[in-house]
Amino acid sequence: MGRKVALALGEFYHLYNRGVEKRIVFTNKYDYDRFLSLMYLCNTTKYVDAREQGGTLQKAYRTRGGNRIVDICTYCLMPNHFHILIKEMAEGGASKFMQKLTTGYTMYFNKRYKHTGALFQGTYKSSHANTDQYLSYLIAYIHLNPVKIIEPNWKKDGILNLQRAEMYLKEYPHSSYLDYLGKTRVHNCIINKSALPEYCSTPQDFMESVKTWLSPKV
Repeated sequence: MGRKVALALGEFYHLYNRGVEKRIVFTNKYDYDRFLSLMYLCNTTKYVDAREQGGTLQKAYRTRGGNRIVDICTYCLMPNHFHILIKEMAEGGASKFMQKLTTGYTMYFNKRYKHTGALFQGTYKSSHANTDQYLSYLIAYIHLNPVKIIEPNWKKDGILNLQRAEMYLKEYPHSSYLDYLGKTRVHNCIINKSALPEYCSTPQDFMESVKTWLSPKV
């Protein structure tokens, strides 16, 4: 689904994009770390200094200023695409955030890998989480995305080995899944968990919410 209407203040949106021709956009840990650092740095009214883009997430946490323009609620980075669930906090905040994020990462990627041209498939896509049920589904769907690495047909057939899938998710570092489980790590600074409904307020509530979608219906 492409963007057809302006995003509204206080509403939740699923933002996503993938590499051109489904190309790999995250090739190693350093690439993932750079994108996560930019997610934090670009979520501000402050201009993002190009020199700061080369830092780690820990450095970004110490240097970012300004007010948030979106609440980043959940995210998941996959080898050739990404998913981000946000709540619009400032007029045009999502568009500004995504423009800074994808431009900054494309500049980094092209320089590092001597690539030219577009990295992502045009303008990011979005869907409006306009019901509580759809919002709950998106929270689960985004966090369950890594399962396709070990079970490529999980969307169609459901998750065949739930224990294996749960263990894999607990070891996957490139999403906010571990943060909602209560793990202490610097990545917590990227998201605002309080922006989501109460069913994600504790690790137990979060897990119960996600488990309701661990079926062939997902």
